[in-house]
Order: sequence, then C-alpha cells, then structure tokens
Amino acid sequence: MPPTLAPASHAPAAHAATSPMFSIDTNGQLEPHLSQEWLLTNGLGGFAASSVVGCNTRRYDGVLIAATLPPVGRVMALNRVGEILKYADDDRLLEFSINQFAEGFHPRGDQYLRRFSLEDTARWEYDVEGIRVVKELQLLWMKNVAAVRYTIEPPRGGGRKLELSLLPFMSLRDFHGTRRAVGEQFDVGTGERHVQVSSHSHRHLTRVWSDDRAVRFVEAPDWWYGHKYATETDRGLDDTEDLFTPGRFVAETSGPTTVTLWVGLEAGTYDWDAELKRRREATASACALPENLRPREGAPAELCEPGRAASPVLKRLARAANDFVVYRRNPDGSDGTSVIAGYPWFADWGRDTFISLPGLLLTTGRFAQARQVLSVFARYVSDGMIPNRFDDYSNEPYYNTVDASLWFVHAAHEYLRLSRDRATYEAVLLPACRKIIDGYRHGTRFGIHMDERDALITQGDEHTQLTWMDAKCGGVAFTPRQGKPVEINALWYNALRMMNENELADRVRANFAAAFWISPFRGLADVVTDAGGAGGAGAKISYQRDTSLRPNQIFAASLPHSPLSDDQKHAVVEVVRRELLTPVGLRTLARGDPKYIPRYFGPPTQRDAAYHNGAIWPWPIGAFLEAYLKVNGRSAQAVEQARQWLRPLIDHMGNAACIGQISEIFEALEPHRPVGCPAQAWSVAEVLRLAVELGM
Repeated sequence: MPPTLAPASHAPAAHAATSPMFSIDTNGQLEPHLSQEWLLTNGLGGFAASSVVGCNTRRYDGVLIAATLPPVGRVMALNRVGEILKYADDDRLLEFSINQFAEGFHPRGDQYLRRFSLEDTARWEYDVEGIRVVKELQLLWMKNVAAVRYTIEPPRGGGRKLELSLLPFMSLRDFHGTRRAVGEQFDVGTGERHVQVSSHSHRHLTRVWSDDRAVRFVEAPDWWYGHKYATETDRGLDDTEDLFTPGRFVAETSGPTTVTLWVGLEAGTYDWDAELKRRREATASACALPENLRPREGAPAELCEPGRAASPVLKRLARAANDFVVYRRNPDGSDGTSVIAGYPWFADWGRDTFISLPGLLLTTGRFAQARQVLSVFARYVSDGMIPNRFDDYSNEPYYNTVDASLWFVHAAHEYLRLSRDRATYEAVLLPACRKIIDGYRHGTRFGIHMDERDALITQGDEHTQLTWMDAKCGGVAFTPRQGKPVEINALWYNALRMMNENELADRVRANFAAAFWISPFRGLADVVTDAGGAGGAGAKISYQRDTSLRPNQIFAASLPHSPLSDDQKHAVVEVVRRELLTPVGLRTLARGDPKYIPRYFGPPTQRDAAYHNGAIWPWPIGAFLEAYLKVNGRSAQAVEQARQWLRPLIDHMGNAACIGQISEIFEALEPHRPVGCPAQAWSVAEVLRLAVELGM
C-alpha cells in the first residue's frame, strides 16, 4: 500500500536562519570536496552519507541506509537521486547531480554547487545557470525514513516554464555489498505520486513518495551500469555497481516552489518541520554540557565551575558523539542503548564501547544511557569475560578479547565517580566486576589467566588477536602479541586497585617494572613472555621482551592507578612524545622499527599489515594527554601545551575526511592522510573527554 500523503506545500520554506555548525564554500570545484564526506544518523544505527559534492565514493554512501534490526541489519534503501532541470522551451538538460563511472564523471553537477553546510540536515546550494536550488536532506529521528527537499527559485522576471525531474536510484542490498543487474529482478508498484520497489533477492522494499500535489511519478524502469566507487578502489575492494531506477518524479513550475521526496521502509505521513523539531528536541540534551560535570581531581579550578557553558568546540564534539549512541533491543527484549564503533561499516563492539563510554556518555552527562549500556553487558559476563559483540541477527554474544572486560571495570568505576549512582554500581556493576577479576585470576578462554609466579595476566598464541591491535586476514594475525601485553597488565593493576584487591595489586606492582621496564630512553616493553623458569607463586621468571616501541605503554602512566614510579611515568610520557606523537594521534609503531609501514592502502591483507604497524590512531592521544597532565601536575603550562596538541584533531572535523567527525586512523607518512573508517567513536570520545578537561 502507498503511504498516506501529507498536504501539499508549494511555498519555499525559509533556509539557514542561523549559521550552520559546518559550512564549506565549494564554488563549483570538484577537489578537494570529492574527498570530503558528510554523515547524518537516525539514532537507530541507520545513516546517510556521501561526499560533499554529492558523488558517492563508497559502497556505503546513500540517501538512506536503514537499520532493520537496530542498530544492525542495515540495508541500502536508496543510493542516490538523479536531479535534472529543464526549461520547456529549451532541449538542454541542466543536471546538478554527479556520479563517477569508469570513463569519468557524469553528469557534472559539481560545477553548479556553491556551498555545502551541515548541522541537523545536510544542505547544498546550487546556481544552475541562474536558477537557485537549495537541496536539504533530513533523516527522521528514530525512524528508517529520509526526506530530500528541493527549493527552486527561477530567475526573477523570467516567466519561463521549468521542469524538475528527480530519479531515485536503488540497489536494495546489504550495505556491505554491491549490486549487479545481471540476473537481478526488481518489482515495481506505482501510484500518482509514489513508487515502491522490491528485489527478488532481498526481502526489504523501498518506498519513495512526494507530498506535493504538483508532483507526478512517471514510470520508466531502467538500469544504469558501472557506477565507480573511488574509495573502494583505494581499498582494493569491489568498486563497481549497477543501480536501478523505476522512473522519475516530475514537477513543473513557473515560479518559486518546494518539492519534497520521502523515502523509507515505513509507510506514514510526515511533516518536514515537525520532524526536524522532534529531532532537535531529542538530541538537544545530548549535546549540552552538564552542570554536574566533574573533571578529574587536580584539574584547574576554572574547569570545575558548575554551569560552565559549552564552547563551540564542545558543541561540535558533543554533536559528533551523539551519532554513535544508538537504540538497541536487548537480548531479553527490553529497550536499551548501545554504541556504534564507527560509520559506515562498524556495528557495536564491547571494547570500543567501554573505551568510548567515558567520553561519549559520562562527559556529556548521559548517565541513564550509560547505565543501560553497562547493565546489559554486566548481565552477559561469562567465565570472567564480557562479550565483544552480539550477533547481528541472533543476538548471540561472542567472547574474543582480553581487554574489553578490563575496560568494562574501568568504565564502571568512572560511571560511579561521575554519576554517584552507588545503587546501580553495587547491585549490577560490582558483581560483574568481581566475576571479571575472578575469571582472569583463575583462567578463562583463549588461555587468559594470571600467572601465579608474578600475578601478571598472560593470554593467546601466535594465531590469536585478543588485544585492540587485532588485525587478522587470511589466517594471519599481524600483531598477535601473545604473552603478557603491557596495557593489559596496566589495566589489570588498575582494576585490582579499583576493586580494593590491594594485596594482589601490590604483587602486580612489585613485578610490573621487573617484567616491562627497559630504560628511561625506551620506556616499557610492549609484550613479555617467559624465557625460562618454573614453579609457583614467587618463583623467579626470566622474561623475554618484545621491545617494539608502541603506544600501549602509555596506559601504564595514564590510568587512575599506575604500577610505575613517578620517574618511570615521566620517562614513558617522554618516550611516547618523542617517538610516536603526531598532530593527529599516536603512531602504532616507531619509524625506526623494521616492521614499520608508512602507507595504508590497497587490498585487505596489505591494509591490515599496516593497521597497527605504523598507522596513526587518534584515540590513544587521550591517554597520552592524561599522562602528560599528570606528570606535569596539571600546571597552566601543561594544560596549554595539551590544548595545542589536541587542536589539530578538532580542526580536522571542519575541513577534512568526514565533516563533523574524527577519522579512525591516519597514514603514518606525512601529510597523514585520513584513512580507514571516516567517523570513529573512540576517536571522538577521547578528544571530547580531553577537550572538556582542558576547557576548550
């Protein structure tokens, strides 16, 4: 059945009454705007994304990627819209959309684009040979519905009849895939102002309709072949797709007019302004700095004043953070909250969630949602492990990390510190934390257990990838790190102190430096393994050290409880600063290491080899700055230096990669090209957390 149509609206609506959060003057230029991206999300895990000029460069780019099993089960509902203006007395087609094919770009709508802006909607302003066109895209909050609105203003005094044609292009597929026309069959159902399309190979259908009485739908099914996705080419993946169009929506006018297309998996009647208001109201509290915010003990007094107003920087970061906080139906059927690890391709992951939770939910005062996230994972502790993810379709929990559970303990105690919700902590979180400590002490999956001789945690083998450096392709784990990783044991010590397991924590501290400390000029080993020795608790161990210089050692100095002496913490911070710090985060391996790979591109095996062997990650800069502030007594000079180090990542949000977001990784080689996932939760979370603490 077609959706119920809303009343007609022919008058152009007011646009841009206030300055948008992000604005880019494109002035008809293709570059660098083809490589700049944008993202809108709907709170369900669904999203819309593309390049600033409107040319899809990824298989994930589209007007609506719907989350059919929130926040997963994502399908490509509508890839793009072909946009054509034509005067009745002129045969020329004035096309203001843009696509890339093997032979080049067609049409070239970028030449007409003057400005792109982003806040609650994505907005494009065109000058199409004197015809002003404003295009806006809105995702309806908590609904798998998108709306695209076109305001057309012909030249004054012209009086010529103008026709606008809008062609919906679809692939109707899982959002990870691509579509080929060969062997595919789509079913089309039409009405006066609507069309619905379904695929024989996919169970979902897409509905597109207009609420403007002046619009009519003209059925003309066709395939357009060989759309090229340049970013997929760079990633060594399938980069070509065929798209189906069922026809076109046509509107004729001689004066200013507004036309809106709605697209979704859900039939309904919607109003543009009402839906936009609902979105703004729903997200307003999420993007406000809470009055009860408490930076860490020792922060400058001016950063702890109640009611401190959020700066433009914090508002931008809070907006970015909100994109990752999504609805999830809990395994028991109740409503809950989860954290998307990154857009466009990641789902919700345990490790990413608990590294991100302090920045995304606690810094922003979203304690109820933080409680939901923590409580769900707490219910699924098994053999001392929390799930690293739930299956996209069955909700079955998967347990395959060594660090996620320890990050859970850290996040649980940060929740207690900032929310002061002792009831939830004692009833739900504390029992889960105790199970984790017991599981790690006595042994759990993947050989994760405490070595009785030194009280340190050991894990894994050459085939596993249990830490955050988890790249694996074709059966090869590129950074297996089996044995005793430095950050895992720093997290272990921190967890023991938080849980008042002080006798055991004292043993860890007594052995930590003996195991990991190299020198003031190299800091800590990345992983240690046994070179010999046997026996029970207290027996002498001879350690074999992996001296690869990686950022993992910084956590031994940054966490609330450190097993290092003050001099050792100073040394670790200086080593990481000297060898790994860049303007956009920390390198995953020092440049002098023979395993160092400066570029990140090509097929999955090639990219995974570089993923943690040189590529720069923004999220560990949070730990680095936390440690730097600690060892320098959070002095005014240290705060100012930390602000300067954080500033390039904040500036990155406005002019590179995904506008309004922070990338997952950057190439190690200057100029540090943003690569990987263009919008990453823990990148935003850690920058937001530190930006609040630094008063930016």
